[in-house]
Amino acid sequence: MGIGGVLRRRGHRVVFAAEASWKGRLAPLGFEEDLVDLAPPPEQPQDAGQFWKDFVRDTAPEFRKPTIEQLGTWIKPVWEELVSGARYCEPQMKDIIDRVRPDVIVEDNVVCFPALTTAGVPFVRIVSCNPLEMKGERVPPPFSGYPAGDRSEWDEFRAEYERTHRSLWNDFSAWVTEQGAPPLPDLEFIHEGDLNLYVYPESADYTDARPLGPAWHRLDSSVRETQEKFTLPPGLAEGGALIYFSLGSLGSADVDLMRRVIASLARTPHRYIVSKELVTRS
Repeated sequence: MGIGGVLRRRGHRVVFAAEASWKGRLAPLGFEEDLVDLAPPPEQPQDAGQFWKDFVRDTAPEFRKPTIEQLGTWIKPVWEELVSGARYCEPQMKDIIDRVRPDVIVEDNVVCFPALTTAGVPFVRIVSCNPLEMKGERVPPPFSGYPAGDRSEWDEFRAEYERTHRSLWNDFSAWVTEQGAPPLPDLEFIHEGDLNLYVYPESADYTDARPLGPAWHRLDSSVRETQEKFTLPPGLAEGGALIYFSLGSLGSADVDLMRRVIASLARTPHRYIVSKELVTRS
């Protein structure tokens, strides 16, 4: 939304082909909505992104395992869900492109939607989840959580990732090419774009260990402006440094994790504003 807002203010038409639960959330911000279903519509309307919030909440016990054990029981099911969504909405995506006739297509996701790369216009990829999505021999494998200074377990993790994901990737890459898109890079679920943007602060980036090509550009942050004014609560008016903390919608859906994090923050001398989702537990 932050990037879209900049484009809109510069006089461009911005159309969001977001997931259907975002209906009514984007138009008030000045964007057009042309939404898609990633699966058969639910019987009851859902809050924006509710499917993934529920998914994380219900599978939170997986996060208590070592990351290498999560590859087959957590990471692969997530890829399977994403791949299923891409297959399901491909006809919808083609219809949207026919209607909108975009000059540029921008995708902020981790999986390929072939219609976006076969439309005959520049394709821009945004990486907003994890800087290790741009892999390199000198940086830890994505999803591992392994330290950058200790490579002793990297090869084992990469081998297990290939073992658990090779078949899924083979099937998906074959389907992608059947839709007219180029083959996917090996064990990647999305292509590079004509332009690639990633959102990560330079001070924490892997710029030396994982140099990127000229089509890659880093944004230190992407902040969506609001019309509402914010007044600091009296309890936070004085004290140590004021820190805004967020794990995003999906991370905060893990209630036990958020409790542990907040308890740790409370032991420091600083002040915190913690962003979290309102979730319910059945």
